[in-house]
Amino acid sequence: MKKIKEKNKNKILNIILATVRTLVVIAFVAFIVVVCLQRFSGNKISFFNYRMFTVISGSMEPKYVIGDVLIAKKVDPSKIKIGDAVTYQGRSGGFAGKVITHEVIGVGKNSSGKYVFKTQGLANLVEDPAVLEDQLYGVVIYKSLILSAIYKIVATNIGFYIFIIIPMVFIIGSEIISTLLKKEEKRREELKDK
Repeated sequence: MKKIKEKNKNKILNIILATVRTLVVIAFVAFIVVVCLQRFSGNKISFFNYRMFTVISGSMEPKYVIGDVLIAKKVDPSKIKIGDAVTYQGRSGGFAGKVITHEVIGVGKNSSGKYVFKTQGLANLVEDPAVLEDQLYGVVIYKSLILSAIYKIVATNIGFYIFIIIPMVFIIGSEIISTLLKKEEKRREELKDK
């Protein structure tokens, strides 16, 4: 009777551990896939109109600091208002080719009826070159504290090894050990039946 209870406890514990391990792997892989797709596609790919960006300059301090992870949502340009933080692809001057997140300080339309936005970093003294609606990636809707903390830690060499390499080794190692234990248990069951 006692052995049956212990075996049931072990089964429940194994199910819980397998579930937790699976969820961690799925979250880890999803995060890496999203980051890699955005990096290698030049931020051309969005997930249901959402994109993830990391702040790399202090132009929006104190609202957003270096290392903050922001989630931007693509919205209709007519819904963007003064005070919104927008993320866009720079086209001219020192902004050319860079992804910028700055606050909208003015909204207008050009001669062809397209929206034109005036933007500026909170810590900057000069406004950005005009931003056309087709440059926009979206409006910042969320600053992820968890992802920001992970990014800031992982950005260091020690953090990279502690939070990326060691968990990967642990996951791969535990899968190998689990597989070997299952094979051994199956082999012992086959020997027992003979």
